[in-house]
Amino acid sequence: MASSVMLMKLVTGCILVLVCLMGSAFVSTKAQVTCGTVVNDLTPCVSYVSYGGAVPTNCCNGVRTLYNAARSTADRQTVCKCLKQAVSGITYTRYQFGFAAGLPAKCGLNIPYQISPSTDCSSVQ
Repeated sequence: MASSVMLMKLVTGCILVLVCLMGSAFVSTKAQVTCGTVVNDLTPCVSYVSYGGAVPTNCCNGVRTLYNAARSTADRQTVCKCLKQAVSGITYTRYQFGFAAGLPAKCGLNIPYQISPSTDCSSVQ
């Protein structure tokens, strides 16, 4: 059970920039995405980020759903903060980080930013 929670935290943290650093023309002051939404959408990615292999279809569906849901600056900052909180104190390998960093492309999304858990959430637009 504890390892599942740690893996879920790993996945959410490694996908940090996927949602946090998306440029968008949409601006809103109230976040509508919650930490529960983030975890729920990215849970199907745990096995891929942990072990590699083929990206599950439901993982890409979750990544795309979260990408589309985080339209406002407030949403993207909320996602960023949730992910950073989830991975605080978690150790992961460079391979796991690489699997997570490659998820946007594997899921057909073009994110022109480097995925990094060191993102400053307050600078996310």
